[in-house]
This record gives sequence, C-alpha cells and structure tokens, in this order.
Amino acid sequence: MRKLLAIWAGKVLSVAGRLAGKKSSASPGAFALKICPTLVNDINKIVTKKVIVTCGTNGKTTTNNLMCSALEAKGYKVLCNRLGANMLSGIATTYIQAADIFGRVKADYACLEIDEAYTPIVFKQVKPDIMVITNLFRDQLDRYGEIDITVNIIKRAIAEAGKVKMVLNADDPLCVQFGIEPNADAVYYGISEKVLPQVDDTKEGRFCPICGKELEFDFYHYSQLGSFRCLSCGYKRPVPEYDITDVSLKTPIKFSVNGRRMEVNYKGFYNIYNLAAVYAAMDVAGEGTDDFGRLLEAYKPQIGRMQEFNFNKPVILSLSKNPAGFNQAISTVNTDERKKDVIIAINDLANDGRDVSWLWDVDFHKIKDENLNTLTTTGIRVYDISLRFKYAGIDVDMMTDSMKDAVVKALATDSEVVYVLVNYTALYPTEGVLKELEKERGKE
Repeated sequence: MRKLLAIWAGKVLSVAGRLAGKKSSASPGAFALKICPTLVNDINKIVTKKVIVTCGTNGKTTTNNLMCSALEAKGYKVLCNRLGANMLSGIATTYIQAADIFGRVKADYACLEIDEAYTPIVFKQVKPDIMVITNLFRDQLDRYGEIDITVNIIKRAIAEAGKVKMVLNADDPLCVQFGIEPNADAVYYGISEKVLPQVDDTKEGRFCPICGKELEFDFYHYSQLGSFRCLSCGYKRPVPEYDITDVSLKTPIKFSVNGRRMEVNYKGFYNIYNLAAVYAAMDVAGEGTDDFGRLLEAYKPQIGRMQEFNFNKPVILSLSKNPAGFNQAISTVNTDERKKDVIIAINDLANDGRDVSWLWDVDFHKIKDENLNTLTTTGIRVYDISLRFKYAGIDVDMMTDSMKDAVVKALATDSEVVYVLVNYTALYPTEGVLKELEKERGKE
C-alpha cells in the first residue's frame, strides 16, 4: 500500500510540474521515495530481459538514449530516464511515470543513466546486468573532487552490483582498470587508428592507475583517450572486441565496427564513442546489430546535444560542462568551415559546480580561426569567461547578461551559422530563449 501511495503522489506531482512548465524529472521521485524508500527495488523483477546502466563523465545521456531508441526500434518496451535525471530520485520518477494506476510496470529492458557518485546508492536497489562506462574526466571539482575519488566510488559500486558484464572504453586508461575488478566481466570498444591531429591537449589521466608512472601514447584522440601503455608495470590499452576503424568525420559520420560500415547523421568525433558503446552493449545483450544504422534512424538528440534550431540560419546548441567536453565542442565548431558566430554562457550554480577554475584547462585559444565572425560571452560568470579569452589572445565582441540579446545580434550578422556553447544550468533557459524566438519569428 505504501508503494502504491508513493506512485500516486508522484504521478500527481509530475502532472502539477508539467502544468507549471517544469520538467518534473526528479522531484516527484524524491517525494515518492520519502513515502516508500524501496520504491525501485523491484525493477529487476519487472524487467523481463536485462537492466543496462550507463555512467561516465561525458556522453552518458546520449549513449543511454541511443540504446533505448535502438531497443524500441526492435519493438521492445524500455524503462528509460531519458531526461538525464540520473540520481535515485530521477530513476524513481521514471518508474512512477511508467506505472499504471495500480502500480504495475511492464518492461523488456531498463536503460538507466546513473550519476557516477550515486552508483553505489542505486546499486543497493537496482542490480545491473550490463554496465557501460563511457569515460572519466574531471567534472564539478567542488562536488566530485579529483578523478581518483570518482574511480573509488565506481569500484565500490561494481562490488555492490555483484557479477556484472562491463562494457568499457578501451581508449581510456581510467576506464580500463575497472575490467580487472574481481567480479567484472569486461568487453572493450575503441578507435584503433589515429584520426585527429596530434596537437597539445589537456590530458586528464596521463598517469598509470596501477603504478602511478606517466603513460606513453602511440597516438591519442583527445584528452587521455588513445593508444596507451605503461613502460613500468605493463598496463596497456586492451585489444577491443569492438574495433572502430576507417573513420570519416564529414557529415554524415562514417566508420566501421569490426569491418562493418556505418553511416550516421551526427556531428562530433565523440559521438563515435557513444555509438560504439551502444553497438557493444546491444551485442552483449544478445540483440542483433546487423541493422544497427536503421535502429538509430528514429533517435532524436536530447536538448543541447548539437541540437539545431532553424532561423534565417541554423543555431546549434551544445552542452559543454567540463574541459574535455568543451574541447570537443570547440573541435566540432572548428571543423565547420562556414562563417560562424559563437556564443558562450557560463554559470556557477550548484548543478554546474561553484568552482569555475576548470575554465583555465579548456583550450579556448583553438576557437580562433579564419571563419570566426563574432564571439559573445554571457552567463553568471561572464567576466570569468571573458577574462579567460583575454588570456587566450581572443577579442570578445560583446559581453551581455541576456542570452536573447546575444542570439538576436548573432542572427543579424552575415555569418552562416551560430554555435551556442553553454554549461548545465544555462542549457534549459537557452533552449527556452531559442524556442521563444522561433515562435516570434514564425509569427512575423
């Protein structure tokens, strides 16, 4: 009865939140868990096939939602926290919204994105069959601390999970170590050829996680992702069971997985990792991958994942919340040969992390190319990001506290495309501004 009451209360709060214009992705679950703390304990019982969880610093929302979309394209019913609410409250909300008025939930699969810091907590109630780890980078230093703290949290979670099939990024020395945990049964995916120019980049995990010596790289893709080895203890990149080769970054992206050619209409080198993770997890789950490209046709990127808005020219919104993510967004911007305006918004609210010192680890100097038309800065920490550009030797054309003013100005220039790079709490307000402008200009 307590569980049913929690579900009803959560459903009422979800409806009320939506009527108030809110996402209601976590708060209904948080309230319901106060009524019934064991609300999601039976997810493993109601899922008829497998529970697949995804965690990691960057790419987990895209990877999780791609997985869900591919499984739904096969005709399965999937329990999935699509909006990225990845703590226990978000998973509870997902459960509540999927339940009928009698509290019954039916699902073939569960695809759950989980915040790295919450994995031990979630795994006390939900036991994964497959665990995907995308990568590990520094993120929200005032919340997570340095990477070794996150590594230890995930190791505790793996111990809590029991026997679990791990799908790990072979190119990340920080991820590979999880494959040698006592109860981990690991397979690896990776990109086995040099694709990007070998330029200076901030390497977050350049030291061996086993012995602490500096790693050697045959080549790297970005940050610490690449072909690595430790000359001291022998720790090295494993041979991936899911091997990515023949990469073309022109849109649509093309690459081969174990010799099978893929073509997907996405932007960004990092999306190849997301797609490879999904391909590997689907295969591990026993699902066919012969029609992998077709399975992803219905997928629509979540908010801020190179999300495109159409005005007199395209406006592309990208969530970039840490050094590795920002560097990849900048790389994607620079590969676009069109004349462009760039808007960058930085906030420092609790969900962003109050500490913005990470801005000095971003390679902002690389955003300066011959196709950059104007650069605008905004957000709560507009002065910090503007100062960072000053030290990068790049002039900021406009500083403003209004995202709407920034976008309107960019739409009035002679550029061909506008890129808007924002961190977490700036994302939803920026999407709101862009949708509002679409309506206004549609009426005109």
